[in-house]
Amino acid sequence: MTGGLYIAGCASWLPPAVPTERAMEVGECDQALAAATGMLAVAVAGKETGPEMAALAARTAMTRAGAGPGDIDLVLHASLYFQGHHLWSPASYVQRAAVGNTCPAMEVRQVSNGAMAALELAAAYLEAGPRRTGALVTTGDRMSPPGFDRWRSDPGTVYADGGTAVVLSRAAGFARLRSLVTVSDPSLEGMHRGGDAFGVPSPDEQPIVDLDLHKRAYLSEAGRTVTAARVRAGQRSALTGALDAAGVALGDIRGFALPHMGLRRLRAGFLGPFGIDPGLTTWPWSRSVGHLGAGDPIAGLDHLVGAGRVGPGELCLLAGVGAGFSWSCAVVEVLHRPSWAVPARGAAT
Repeated sequence: MTGGLYIAGCASWLPPAVPTERAMEVGECDQALAAATGMLAVAVAGKETGPEMAALAARTAMTRAGAGPGDIDLVLHASLYFQGHHLWSPASYVQRAAVGNTCPAMEVRQVSNGAMAALELAAAYLEAGPRRTGALVTTGDRMSPPGFDRWRSDPGTVYADGGTAVVLSRAAGFARLRSLVTVSDPSLEGMHRGGDAFGVPSPDEQPIVDLDLHKRAYLSEAGRTVTAARVRAGQRSALTGALDAAGVALGDIRGFALPHMGLRRLRAGFLGPFGIDPGLTTWPWSRSVGHLGAGDPIAGLDHLVGAGRVGPGELCLLAGVGAGFSWSCAVVEVLHRPSWAVPARGAAT
């Protein structure tokens, strides 16, 4: 239980989106791939790097939280892909560019579940020290060529560029973190390295990331049926665990910040197994954004609250899943409408 922790501010920094039709015109994807994902557009950065976009989001989140350097006791930065430099700390860059203090700043590498993993670590860090008051969690990725093909490196999910940030506080916030549960199944870790031996980096062996190649090699050994059952079990355990810890039911949730997967994967992982109405999820919005690496849950929360989709007294569920495998779910209760959010539909202004 994390009933004494609040979300004081959150934000996303997203570059302009490139329509799917444009991607097809230039040969980045084909009709079959576009149809399978259901994507309308994907956010593509210009010159901005992952850490720079994370810092931009962090500045906005801290402003919305009314937080200064003295209010942040921990900075955690999560990412999925290359951050721009070798043997370098992007967390320290975010701290210098957006916070300006000397608290611990660390990087969390849990791929697409990085934001949720960082949020859980930040919650534990704050609860472990009575004088600690706040933490900043950021994400940032630029999923760009030549090493990554945003449409084809992981067919079924379209990878976007962008940064996100959330300020966690022990004092106050517009929302309360009711629960956060993480489940891990390391028997699945080979799914993202299947067919490759351990060794020194060699760009000649695989100049472009091909996750589908790894998955096919893994499934040929482990079996598709057994693997799918493990994935479903992990996701269900995290989701039901978060609901139980918060003392609520699935029907009590007003909005779902789900991973920005393509439509086919979203149906298989969430909409079908749990009977979730797509209209209550971030899908109508995220299909014009794309998968933000570690940042989907934070971006989803920012959208649900900022667009008035979830209002005071209502609950939203954040979900993350990453290679390893790990699954995280959190129940968040909105306490009041923050100044940066639009009024809920039908609400008095």
